[in-house]
Amino acid sequence: MNLRQLRYVVATADHGTMTAAAQALFVAQPALSRAIRDLERELGVELFARVGRGVALTDTGEQIVRYARDALRAVDAITAVSSVPPGGRAGGRAGELRVASTLTLEPELTARLLPEFARDQQAVRVRVIRCEGRDAIGAVIRDGRADLALTDLPVPGDLAAHPIEQREIVLISPPALNIREPVPIAALGGMRLIMPARGGPRRAELDALLGRLGVEPVAAVESDDRGSWLPSVRAGRGSLLWYRNQVEAVDGVAVRSFMPPITATIGLVHARRALTPLARDFLAFAKSRG
Repeated sequence: MNLRQLRYVVATADHGTMTAAAQALFVAQPALSRAIRDLERELGVELFARVGRGVALTDTGEQIVRYARDALRAVDAITAVSSVPPGGRAGGRAGELRVASTLTLEPELTARLLPEFARDQQAVRVRVIRCEGRDAIGAVIRDGRADLALTDLPVPGDLAAHPIEQREIVLISPPALNIREPVPIAALGGMRLIMPARGGPRRAELDALLGRLGVEPVAAVESDDRGSWLPSVRAGRGSLLWYRNQVEAVDGVAVRSFMPPITATIGLVHARRALTPLARDFLAFAKSRG
């Protein structure tokens, strides 16, 4: 048994599939699966049972994951005592940084913030935990599965929040859509929109936003498959609400601002307890880039 196997088991429990766990840990999926199988053989127990396209912890697996979380937290605490990793260089910190993110904001985390931060922190291990909405963010932060989380604000008051930047929410629509620009917010009433599926956290957050704006659009397409949203807009099935910075360079659609502008505040949140030195470093780094 080794720490790498424990990290793989915990990540698989968090993500529900070995593929997603491997992506979050930036390792090859076959290597992760093999390490977990080796651990199961060594312990003589089954940790996961297959459920549909994913996996679920067995009763024994749930017990082992609880102990594994405790062990990994203890290792991280021991590692954080020294700011210079063994064999490393001054100015870097060893240890694991666990950052949760909503699915919408994960590209910001994995494509920009984390690579820039890790460039000067060669000893850092990064684990990204994908969450479906702000309720899931709160859960992983409160039970200690993540040190920090990138999410839309506000969040419940028991979590500490650090605003990073303001984002403009824009209307992504077929270029042929005949509409006044900038778009009056009232124009969303009755407009055909591409929306997440009903009953999910992403749909709940969008419905809450539309409720605050006082408008009722028509759900032209309802799907949680993000890869289908922009093609649906290009096909003229409806329009989409999205962050400007994530669609500015997309071809075949029109990006239109609202008047008055619709904005969302993006921030990092954590539990109201002491952060590890590594988490404090990342928080300071992200705020400096905001």
